Amino acid sequence: MNIIEPTIWCKATDTIPEQISLIETLEDKGYTYRTGDGIYYDTARFENYAQLSRQDRNALQEGARVEKNLEKRNPTDFALWKFSPEGVQRQMEWDSPWGTGFPGWHIECSAMSMKYLGDQLDIHCGGTDHIDVHHTNEIAQSEAATGSRFFNFWMHGEFLNIQGGKKMAKSEGNFLTLENAFIKNDIDPLVYRYATFHSHYRKPMVYSDDSIAAAGNGLRTLRSQVARLVENASGRKGPHR
Repeated sequence: MNIIEPTIWCKATDTIPEQISLIETLEDKGYTYRTGDGIYYDTARFENYAQLSRQDRNALQEGARVEKNLEKRNPTDFALWKFSPEGVQRQMEWDSPWGTGFPGWHIECSAMSMKYLGDQLDIHCGGTDHIDVHHTNEIAQSEAATGSRFFNFWMHGEFLNIQGGKKMAKSEGNFLTLENAFIKNDIDPLVYRYATFHSHYRKPMVYSDDSIAAAGNGLRTLRSQVARLVENASGRKGPHR
């Protein structure tokens, strides 16, 4: 795919101390409260909570990935640290100032970004499904902790769908990988990258055999044109500008 690997590969489990420190900062600034199952972020304390989603705060709901907690002050409040169930040893848990437990889903991303890249960054990418909850919560906890803007720009990509508007799913047998869709069929993976250039990143992309065949023809044409340009340039006489 000719994608340059990042210079930093990091794991959430390698930044537990940083995540705990970030939660302590939020606690010191009055953005947290304790319930029976963990330490929560009080979204009502962050004035611009819905700035990314541009939705009415009252219209935002709890994330679908978490169980409802009746002790929460607001539906949008989220866990920063969860307590391990009493009498149960989880596979992954750590000691903290609030007891043995594990970080919430969102805090790890802010902690890793701040540790390796700094408190204020330029561009954050991700899927459109992260706008309302995950990225909104990243902004809330990060900007509350630092007092400054977290990222300047947020670029959210739409979904890749199969022909007919269907979403990819293993249960449907239509889950695509570079291995099974391209390499096993002797198709240059760059054909897929070329195909993505024909869809705006904020619009869904539809994958089909016809679209991939058209992209393959387009890539071959582009390579031929570049080859001719190189050939013509090498045959010229005199200095180049």
